Amino acid sequence: MEFFNLTMHQIKEKLGKKDVKATEILDDVLKRIDDVEDKIGAHITLTEDMAYKKAEEIDKKIENNQSIGILGGIPMSIKDNICTEGILTTCASKMLQDFVPPYSAAVYEKLLTEDAVMLGKSNMDEFGMGSSTETSFYKKTKNPWNMSKVPGGSSGGSAAAVSAGECFFALGSDTGGSVRQPSAFCGVVGLKPTYGLVSRYGLIAVANSLDQIGPITKDVKDCALVLNIIAGHDPKDATSDKRKRIDYLQGLDDGIDGLKIGIAEQYFDEELSEPVENALLEAIGVFKDLGATCKMVSLPHTKYAMAVYYIISQSEISTNLSRFDGVKYGHRTSDYKNIDELISNTRGEGFGDEVKRRIIMGTYWLNGDNYKKYYEKANEIRKFIKQDFNNIFSECDVLLAPVTATTAFDLGLGCNIPSEKYKVDRYTVPANLAGIPAISIPCGFHDGLPIGMQLMGRKFDEGTLLKTAKAFEGSTDFNSRPKL
Repeated sequence: MEFFNLTMHQIKEKLGKKDVKATEILDDVLKRIDDVEDKIGAHITLTEDMAYKKAEEIDKKIENNQSIGILGGIPMSIKDNICTEGILTTCASKMLQDFVPPYSAAVYEKLLTEDAVMLGKSNMDEFGMGSSTETSFYKKTKNPWNMSKVPGGSSGGSAAAVSAGECFFALGSDTGGSVRQPSAFCGVVGLKPTYGLVSRYGLIAVANSLDQIGPITKDVKDCALVLNIIAGHDPKDATSDKRKRIDYLQGLDDGIDGLKIGIAEQYFDEELSEPVENALLEAIGVFKDLGATCKMVSLPHTKYAMAVYYIISQSEISTNLSRFDGVKYGHRTSDYKNIDELISNTRGEGFGDEVKRRIIMGTYWLNGDNYKKYYEKANEIRKFIKQDFNNIFSECDVLLAPVTATTAFDLGLGCNIPSEKYKVDRYTVPANLAGIPAISIPCGFHDGLPIGMQLMGRKFDEGTLLKTAKAFEGSTDFNSRPKL
């Protein structure tokens, strides 16, 4: 039997009934990786020995009627900017090609505590900067639905791995859409939680005020299952919220009769392609049939979101990446005569073009009078963007919008035109600026490629968001897997 096509909850059921062993599941997934990884390129590092050791440990527990964790026996992949003690963590950059962290991210520790089986580290855009997983120092990941297309980014390796059956779930990080966009392109479910719900401790930062770790899964129930584990207060993260823990599986199948859904007027703009717009209009019809009410709403400051996002994110990038100077850890140039040459040559050799571009721009935004002219102004406008969402959620429960304007684009398309690449994030960055939760779920196909729908919700109301996504998923048939 091909276990790799099953969901996590289906695997959990089989393990609970002792129909299958954890090692058998792992055998099947690793065979799948052998079959497709060379085509897809989803992983930078594989941890096969570690995975077998864990799977054998779980089998012994089950055999002895001992309890196992919630994710016992389920293979996972972790984006390569999330620290994993003793396992290479590169951020897909030459700068960290030999970096093995001495500690683990909080989310990774939580997953291990629940007996998840670590398979490896997934490919990504270098330091999370990109929308196609083409800026990686190591390889270009391909879309499992069409090898000539990108998987999206920056969490493209994670989304491609889940879509192709190379793992049952993966973690990604989302700074401006980096979980949702690749999930849409690869036909899987991707959640960006509320800022502060999931600990960022151990995530190698891109932009501290925007970054959030989130799950990528095959369906909504699996997404809720992973969120149950990784959510919660962490004293090691100063931005972590102290609110009471919630069971996101509870009420997942309650339905959405009477739910109020806002349709974001500004997101249905001239950039939106006809196939994506048609899929979203059909999705609105599904929600109405399920008992929800839908109405157009306005987010007037959305038009400033892209400019605000890039000023703030690039400024934070400039600051965060200043630590990579060849002195303490990471790549160090061999070509230097003094400290200035050590730093400049190390950074010149260690960073790729996209990373350098954003560092330079961030330095510009923060330089002298530009700080007030651009950075402070961007943060002022960010408040208006947040207020727009607050106003909408005073009358609506969920906001519906596209994830991307098109389906997955061709590999290499626009790689040398940064302004074109940046447009890919136009529908996803507002949620990061506002700190609200947002999920991408499959809502259709065009020319054999998946289309994603974005649902956004009130801060810390992931429960309603997941329930809405689950109702749509249960009434449609868009969760198919690519044939490889």
